[in-house]
Amino acid sequence: MTQTLTQNQFESAPDLSYKPFHARNIRSRALTFLVAFFAFIAVIPLILVLGYILVQGSSKISLALLTQLPPPPGLEEGGIGNAIIGTLVVTAVAALIAVPVGVGGGVFLAEYSRSGWFAQFIRFGTNVLAGVPSIIAGVFIYGTIVTSRILFGSAYSAVAGGMALAVLMLPTVIKTTDEGLKLVPEDLRRAALGVGASRFVTVLRITLPAALTPIATGVVLGIARAAGETAPLIFTALFSQFWSDVLTPDGIFNSIATLSVLIYNFAIEPYEFHNELAWAASFVLVVLILALNLFSRWLAGVAAK
Repeated sequence: MTQTLTQNQFESAPDLSYKPFHARNIRSRALTFLVAFFAFIAVIPLILVLGYILVQGSSKISLALLTQLPPPPGLEEGGIGNAIIGTLVVTAVAALIAVPVGVGGGVFLAEYSRSGWFAQFIRFGTNVLAGVPSIIAGVFIYGTIVTSRILFGSAYSAVAGGMALAVLMLPTVIKTTDEGLKLVPEDLRRAALGVGASRFVTVLRITLPAALTPIATGVVLGIARAAGETAPLIFTALFSQFWSDVLTPDGIFNSIATLSVLIYNFAIEPYEFHNELAWAASFVLVVLILALNLFSRWLAGVAAK
């Protein structure tokens, strides 16, 4: 009797096999193809831009290009060596300013004032600052630092350019530090406080090391964004046709060449060789930013493990 009932129940069970020509399955496949097509359309501009820069700029890469100074108008011999060094210097100055301030602000938001009105104000201000156009940061530093010559009497300088880029880096560093510290389990904090550690020691010895990877990822992303900015540097670092002695204090307080400004200047020149240098500099800058983004993805993968 039991076997008969079981067989009857089995025979009366609905057919759950996949029916490829059912209406809902056809609609599902059609919509899947549609969203995949839209995703491919969204990636096409990136492929076209990278491909065009690769074709136009990679053929010009040489040792001389990477080690020589930019040529004056009319000459067809030179490189972008000082602009590469200048980009690294300005980005390093920006990181030295933005990373301590950004990490400190993120620690305050995540550890000391999670839901207070001041923390809400800081988070709102960070979101607003993240959407401010980069040229506004350049105009701000130009009006407060460059025109006032407050930096030891210097006007356009690598330090002023780094300060403008630091303004753009701050929102990314603050937000990633805040979110990274929120991922640290509360049990670690309670255990540290339970054995008598102060809040400062807990943050310094427990939570910050535990969130080091996501914080480092945010720092790298902030640097990658700042390295490719042009408008702030036009107002602050300007440009230089010569090598900058960045190892001396006077070097970073003078105008300095950067890749993004070199691209802007040489792309509008009427000389073909200068236009070719602009394409080569674009290729170098894209490779630099791509490497930083890949490094940040690698850090994010390490954090996920």
